[in-house]
Amino acid sequence: MAGYGRWIAAGSIVLLTVAWIASGVLTREPPAEPEPRAAQPMAVAVESRAAESVERILVLQGQVEPDQRVHVRAETEGQVAEWAVTRGADVVAEDLLARLRIDDREAQRRQAIARERGAESDFEATRRLHQQGHASRTELEAREAELEAARAAREAVELDLRNTRIRAPLAGIVHQRLAEVGDFVGRGDPVAEIIDNDPLRAVVQVPQHQIGRVERGQTARIRFLDGRTAEGEVRFVARVAEPGSRTFRLEVEVPNPDGALPSGLSAGVEIPTDIVRAHRVSPAVMSLGDDGRVGVKTVDDADRVVFHPVEVVRTAAEGVWVTGLPDEVRVITVGQGFVTEGERVRPQAAGETER
Repeated sequence: MAGYGRWIAAGSIVLLTVAWIASGVLTREPPAEPEPRAAQPMAVAVESRAAESVERILVLQGQVEPDQRVHVRAETEGQVAEWAVTRGADVVAEDLLARLRIDDREAQRRQAIARERGAESDFEATRRLHQQGHASRTELEAREAELEAARAAREAVELDLRNTRIRAPLAGIVHQRLAEVGDFVGRGDPVAEIIDNDPLRAVVQVPQHQIGRVERGQTARIRFLDGRTAEGEVRFVARVAEPGSRTFRLEVEVPNPDGALPSGLSAGVEIPTDIVRAHRVSPAVMSLGDDGRVGVKTVDDADRVVFHPVEVVRTAAEGVWVTGLPDEVRVITVGQGFVTEGERVRPQAAGETER
């Protein structure tokens, strides 16, 4: 019986212990949940920029042409007897280029001179007779007409003889010889091509939405593909668009007194049109807005993202110049692709950047 009582006592102690533990668990208040932390604005890198005065430049592509390109044509027919110049020679106006065979032209000239002298003698004799009353006025006028006809015939023969010597109509370079010794040329056939490279003409096509920015007298810069540059002046702006392309022909006159610049090259033409306030930015900071326009994201005084549509006015190796931004602005340089317009951000200095 004593052993049985000890087991009852031990069991009672265990039950009391369990009951005490359970009462603590049931009556204990649950731990308070931590308060949620407010979401932090996204951090972006920004760089302060100030606008500068920049030339707005219209950049066009075209080619350089000679100021004049003339086909020298024969003014009489005949066989080419000799050339007085070589291809590529520099000539001035009235320089002899080539000579045609004279053939019987000299004989024709002497014959025409003899006829003129005979007509002149007949006229003088009739004039004296008319003064003496032995010839009528009609006879005198007939002899005078014959004299004028003979004189005109002699002048025509002499002109034809002179035309056998083909001369340069202007100063320039003999670009091509289109007929060689022994070739027969007719009246009006091309014999040579002469080009005048001073000045040169840079010819470009201006898009219709840009034509209002150019006018005669503007200064232009020409950049050749081989790296050479030159300056010129806008001398011609078409007032009628090309039917197919709807572009306008523009010509820039480029002085070339020493002939160092050849014609026929492709070239870029830069025409400064006005001065604008612009910022230089990296193309990497530019993005598309919801409406598809190109722009730059900035941060305003309230640390909110603002999207500014911009226009590229000039390109350079170190960046692009754009208009459309305030004079003083903080440009988002890192993180602009992860924030939207109106969103609050945490701007941080981007550090020293290349300017």
